[in-house]
Amino acid sequence: MKPFLIIVFTLTFMQSFSQDFKDYQWKNRVLIVSTNNEKGIEFQKQINLLENLDQELKERKLIVYQIIDNKYKLNFTESYKLLNSSSKKYVSTKDGLQVLLIGLDGGIKLKQNSILTAEKLFAIIDGMPMRKRELRKNR
Repeated sequence: MKPFLIIVFTLTFMQSFSQDFKDYQWKNRVLIVSTNNEKGIEFQKQINLLENLDQELKERKLIVYQIIDNKYKLNFTESYKLLNSSSKKYVSTKDGLQVLLIGLDGGIKLKQNSILTAEKLFAIIDGMPMRKRELRKNR
């Protein structure tokens, strides 16, 4: 019985840990794409736009969270899991799309309720001081 409880506790801890956006601070930028409408067309368009940008996202240390109502998915390969209550403050409470960009420093760099183009996303990130340092360092 004890091993079972340890496994359950560990899995519960890991699930809530993985959606605490502060854990990414100084390691990754986080893009949260959320809606409370599972069939939202703008949400689907936004995800489709980002899905084909693996290399560009990786270069910019960008992790994508897809959030629908009370479920989340990390990047594009996982299945949906339940969202913990502390992460709900980042979720749109109305129909439609919400896009939130969190920088390496943990600050919100962009919040909008329309589709974010790849060009705009990368321009914002590439204009950040830490990203400029990354680019200079990699030359």
